Amino acid sequence: MPGTMIEFKANGRTAQGYLARPTSPRGHGLLVIQEYWGLVDHIKDVADRFAAEGFFALAPDLYHGEKAKSPDEAGKLMMALNIAETAKDLRGAADALITNENVSPKKIGIVGFCMGGQLALYAACEYPERIGAAVDFYGIHPKVALNLARLDAPVLAHFALKDSGTPEDKARDLVRRMEQAGKHVEAYFYNAAHAFFNDTRPQVYSRADAHDAWKRTIDFLNRSLGFDKERPGGKKFA
Repeated sequence: MPGTMIEFKANGRTAQGYLARPTSPRGHGLLVIQEYWGLVDHIKDVADRFAAEGFFALAPDLYHGEKAKSPDEAGKLMMALNIAETAKDLRGAADALITNENVSPKKIGIVGFCMGGQLALYAACEYPERIGAAVDFYGIHPKVALNLARLDAPVLAHFALKDSGTPEDKARDLVRRMEQAGKHVEAYFYNAAHAFFNDTRPQVYSRADAHDAWKRTIDFLNRSLGFDKERPGGKKFA
């Protein structure tokens, strides 16, 4: 069932996001963070897919209604993003899930794509008491710095070997820094281009790699967030 737009509090103001609910009465909470295009139909569809896997998936609208129609426009919106205000949106969205009586446990997951991948790691570093697992799909944002000392959640990272925006050496350096900081990180490198998961962009979409990354993501989130006996088909992970 498709999700709906909701409003949530974000440090004294109101923000919006797309919430997709599972058919099961309870489920893990998951933030789904947009690419630099904005809260477009593709991200809503990804949230719906997570809901079909048993998650309460909330995609906050970080551009507050704006959407890009070209790469140049998307790049400008990304660079104009106020990171301090975005942090409030991310915290407010996390709290909207955590306070939902049907969400269990009260630490949630976060997954982001492109710009959202970097923001997913950022949120995990800034709000370790809220974020219990983070997934980064080829994250990039030059204005977002990560305080890895605060990172407590395990991280799953998906990178593309044919990615000029997040080249392999920078991706491997990020993984190395997390490992050296004593953090748990699982990283996979795909022989694909940036945004290989986005099935609305046939010029870069890689069906096989997207399938593998999706399976790894679902397994990782279930394993990291724990077992909920009321989720259909669930099993306990060690």
